Amino acid sequence: MSEQASGLAHQFDDMEQQSRAASLGMWLFLVTEIMFFGGLFAGYTVYRWKYPAGFAHASHETGLWLGMANTIVLLASSLTMAVAVHFAQLGKRRLIALFLLLTIALGCAFLVVKGFEYHHKYVDRHIPGASFVNIEPPPYEGQQLYFLFYFTMTGMHALHMVVGVGLLAVVAVMAWRGRFTTAYNTPVEMAGLYWHFVDVVWIFLFPLLYLIDRHSQ
Repeated sequence: MSEQASGLAHQFDDMEQQSRAASLGMWLFLVTEIMFFGGLFAGYTVYRWKYPAGFAHASHETGLWLGMANTIVLLASSLTMAVAVHFAQLGKRRLIALFLLLTIALGCAFLVVKGFEYHHKYVDRHIPGASFVNIEPPPYEGQQLYFLFYFTMTGMHALHMVVGVGLLAVVAVMAWRGRFTTAYNTPVEMAGLYWHFVDVVWIFLFPLLYLIDRHSQ
């Protein structure tokens, strides 16, 4: 009963061993995520080199200011997530929940802004497919391929954001119910690692998709 109350699972000898196992598992998971996004980045790099004019021309149609706003939102969410982990280490139940909720709110704000961006692309008929319309003038080759990468990469990132928001919501409820102490706060730390990873992915996506050859516009 005391082990359950402290958060120690039966298969571990002590809290330190449990924490190390959780950290190892999370880092292994993140390595697979790096491999996944790394494949997308590699594909983007190859075709960016093959169709430089088309990719640069198409990138001018991205919402630069919306992308900048979302970058600021995610950086702020990384801060609130780090503060939540800090208060988890101190065992501050209400402050953990508060800063997790702030992080969730910022994540939802990111998704709303991204929804506006997708709507603009739909209106402008820049969604890859039979109805895709090239940017005029001139219709450089590779524009549709650029938007294919744009929607795939930002879409997968948004999906990870949705998962992160759901994960933080569960952890916030656990925090509010007093499940975490100074000795046991591993779920908050692991959720923080995941959230920071998603934020870092966006730090790479923003310049690749929004900023390439902006000087030529």
